[in-house]
Amino acid sequence: MDSRKIILLVGALVVAAVTAFFARTLIAGSAAPQATAAAATAPVIDGPEVLVATRALPVGTILDASALRFQPWPKELVDGAYYLKAQTDLKALQGTVVRNAITAGQPVTQGALVKPGDRGFLAAALGPGMRAVTVPVSAQGSVAGFVFPGDRIDLVLTQEVAGGGDGPALKVSETVMRNVRVLATDQRTDNQVGEDGKTEVRTFSTVTVESTPRMAEQIAVAQTLGTLSLSLRSIADNPAELEEAIASGAVKVPDGADPAAEKAMMLRVASQPQAGSSSYATGADVSRYQRSTVPGRAPAQMGGNAPAIGVGGGTGGGTVATTGIPSGPVIRVARGNNVTAVPVLGK
Repeated sequence: MDSRKIILLVGALVVAAVTAFFARTLIAGSAAPQATAAAATAPVIDGPEVLVATRALPVGTILDASALRFQPWPKELVDGAYYLKAQTDLKALQGTVVRNAITAGQPVTQGALVKPGDRGFLAAALGPGMRAVTVPVSAQGSVAGFVFPGDRIDLVLTQEVAGGGDGPALKVSETVMRNVRVLATDQRTDNQVGEDGKTEVRTFSTVTVESTPRMAEQIAVAQTLGTLSLSLRSIADNPAELEEAIASGAVKVPDGADPAAEKAMMLRVASQPQAGSSSYATGADVSRYQRSTVPGRAPAQMGGNAPAIGVGGGTGGGTVATTGIPSGPVIRVARGNNVTAVPVLGK
């Protein structure tokens, strides 16, 4: 091979090496392009602030301060029935009841709310198929006034159960209703707010609750049996009871993974009052000097202080005739209307 070809070959190799070096340096040194998203600017709404719902408000919801807020609204879409910020006192709407269902973010119209004192106010606060029942309570039994309309409570019945024996009657408390919604206290459906903006705590003598027709009958009977007290429920109780209801089969979980169906199921369980499967506590659970059962009936006194054992030998009406009753322990044998006392011999 002549020298000219060798020189051309070496020059080509040098050019290739330099090109590869610069290409590698260019690729390694250049940073990957960053994807930059254009900052979305919120559109400026030219219009007044109207009252909207912060969450879904079903029919019968008693409004509180967290259920409503003011939001700018396009002026061409503002309706005359909307609550405008310049003309609305938000505190005055607390305690009103939703008459028509309102979705989250939807403007609240004046026809969708019923104020205390308006005709049909309490009927609007009731859920479908529910009843309103008023229960008398004492200051101690009403959680010292810390129960407000819209809260959830349990009803506790305290009574004395007498028996036929000697000694004190059985003292017992029993939770007869659970998850009952409070509609009003002393005919008030709103929470009293003081000059400092805080809710005032006041004692009351009556409370109106929401119940099913069957539970309304049970509450009426419970008032004649003893004293009813209120037990305030925590907001966190509903998820635990939902799991218990699902495990017991009382609630059917919807098929599939439909979030709307699951949410509707949770709302239905959370708003449903419950009766039955009540818990109770007797006097013996509190003090060792109290009874744990109903006092028993004293044994029959026959021919002195002799105990007797009854043995039935037939049925029949009329007056029971007792013959041959000796002193000492006996066994009574009943044959129809005749009762024969057989003495127990031996020690």
